[in-house]
Amino acid sequence: MAGENNNQAVRRYTKEFKDLMQAVFQSRAYFGDFFGGGIEALDGIQENQTAFSVKTSDIPVAVGTYNTEENTAFGTGTGKSNRFGNRTEIIYTNADVPYSWGWSFHEGIDRNTVNNDFNTAVADRLELQAQAKTNQFNTHHGKFISDSAAETIEAAALTEEEVVKAFNALAKYFVNIGAVGTKVAKVTPDVWNIIVDSKLMTTSKGSSVNVDNNTVNTFKGFQLEVIPDAMFQKNECIYAYITGIGKAFTGIQTARTIESEDFDGVALQGAGKAGEYILPANKKAVAKVTATVA
Repeated sequence: MAGENNNQAVRRYTKEFKDLMQAVFQSRAYFGDFFGGGIEALDGIQENQTAFSVKTSDIPVAVGTYNTEENTAFGTGTGKSNRFGNRTEIIYTNADVPYSWGWSFHEGIDRNTVNNDFNTAVADRLELQAQAKTNQFNTHHGKFISDSAAETIEAAALTEEEVVKAFNALAKYFVNIGAVGTKVAKVTPDVWNIIVDSKLMTTSKGSSVNVDNNTVNTFKGFQLEVIPDAMFQKNECIYAYITGIGKAFTGIQTARTIESEDFDGVALQGAGKAGEYILPANKKAVAKVTATVA
């Protein structure tokens, strides 16, 4: 019965909380595209240190020229050479990915004061907790992206000239590293407003800016999104990257209600661990712009 915890001292909601976490993350995560659009949620933690293992290879892709000289693989080179160049052996190694931070919640639902159906109250609180945890993920993910950036571009100040120079440098950088994929740039509100107001954003140049709605879709080849200042590290204003190059995950140790001895009701408890991962080679596809704000 509602309000009686279904006559059970403990009732688990781990699977329900896992599904909520994934759904909320997809709609509220500022950096979801960096991690492939979602979060890998595990309803249970078998290993308290390692989240999972991935197959990696530190050997770069070899790009060579097919050799058609007459004495390569033929003539005097028969049996002693080949036209494909030197052979590189591909070896994959296992890399353990650890959890790097944890989360928890502890609330109480008193039958005498809740003023709502017990199951409804639990469902509401689990959804709100999923939203709160996603906010935690946003903060950790912003720092992770900042720490992963292989390229840092310094802007002298937040002016139109400096922002345009920064985006020109970003565009050049991603071309020169041979980055393949969708380029995005997450920007602070100040950078966003500078771009919208920029003299470059005119219909004569095919711009899609809408000053009335304060919107712009792309700039210098990057899909733009404005996010809160709090998502950036100090003096950082732009995070640029190729989408889907990282992995975000969480393991849910528990999500439950348990009868309380301290009041006439149940304690709503949850705990888990989380982390992020990016292949070392993919860090080249992450860049950031710094600018000191007066």
